[in-house]
Amino acid sequence: MSDVTFADAKLSDLDLAALLCSRVCHDVISPVGAIANGLELIDDPEMDPETKETALDMVRSSARTAAAKLKFCRIAFGAAGSAGALIDMGEAGEIAKAFVGAEKVKLDWQAPRENRPKQQVKLVLNMLLMAMAGIPRGGVVTVSVEGDRFTARAEGDRAKVPDAIAQVLEGTLELTALDARLVQPYYAKQLARSAGLSLSMGMDGADVVVTAA
Repeated sequence: MSDVTFADAKLSDLDLAALLCSRVCHDVISPVGAIANGLELIDDPEMDPETKETALDMVRSSARTAAAKLKFCRIAFGAAGSAGALIDMGEAGEIAKAFVGAEKVKLDWQAPRENRPKQQVKLVLNMLLMAMAGIPRGGVVTVSVEGDRFTARAEGDRAKVPDAIAQVLEGTLELTALDARLVQPYYAKQLARSAGLSLSMGMDGADVVVTAA
């Protein structure tokens, strides 16, 4: 039996749910693991006070990171309200900024503060993730919303469209090759389709641009 591509079939609901759960776990396992390690150091009776204070700082920082990632994933991948709910785009931007942080990637959120259908907000957050994937060395991602046109522009050293993501969007990747990492652009493509939009990712000069319109 030949391999099946996205152009021929879709993931089952069970497979999509499983892969999205794996993606969320991948995002939060690092800070949660750091919290566990920090607590072990704090509980060690032989540890000196200075090391314990350092461990406590690590726990605080990791807890903030874990909370930011979970809040982001709740909107980007989860229900985040009842069917047909509206989400404040400004609030989504604040959650996105906390998720991105201020180290490797900087986020310039230019979407207006207004209520938008849940599916549109979920799509914009997923487009942000795709844009970040285009600048593995770091840089700046600018998110803008103008009417029914959503854009995430990534500027950074050696920015490029990852081949696997391009294949997902083109529908040429073998369905069996889809993993917890690549399920995200696949999911974004389905979100765009449900919103009556077309999702694309390409180069504009030296920048990677993700567009839904």
